Amino acid sequence: MRVISGSARGRTLKSVPGRNTRPTSDRVKEAMFSMIGPYIDGGEALDLFAGTGALGIEALSRGADRAIFVDAERASVEVVRANLRNTGLSERAEVHRGDAERALGILARRGLAFDLVFLDPPYRMRNMDEIMRRMQELGLLKGGCRIVVEHAAEQDYPGRIGGLNRTKRAEYGDTAVSIYVFQPTEEME
Repeated sequence: MRVISGSARGRTLKSVPGRNTRPTSDRVKEAMFSMIGPYIDGGEALDLFAGTGALGIEALSRGADRAIFVDAERASVEVVRANLRNTGLSERAEVHRGDAERALGILARRGLAFDLVFLDPPYRMRNMDEIMRRMQELGLLKGGCRIVVEHAAEQDYPGRIGGLNRTKRAEYGDTAVSIYVFQPTEEME
């Protein structure tokens, strides 16, 4: 596993020990960033089920201003911190251990809103549509925010979730990537 492009290009990333974390393959990550890369121009990123932190680190390497990483597992949080140090990106990042839904409430209370969000949960979790709805309710998404959902290919999420419209869905073996763009409606403002 490595950083594909940007300031930390070629740096190797540590994996989380054990079998609880399924890192995004370099092939899927490369395809994902070819879809969203042109839209990374500064801004704030959120890597909600961070695992190794590879997606948020790639976004930082490619020009995101800051990123927040959240994971429930202590081992994952330690690996994210090590990977940020190894890539020289620690100063532009926050790493938190905790449940994703609880973290959303804390981020909202801080008044944060994001330009880019990565949702790469364990495939057994099939509620990313609910997470995306919650993020909208809490005001965590800036207009034009892109949400990247990595999920099992057999899983399909709706094309529209509130103010989010799916603009792309691609499959890579047993993995699928869905890209959503947030356009707030008048009722949301």
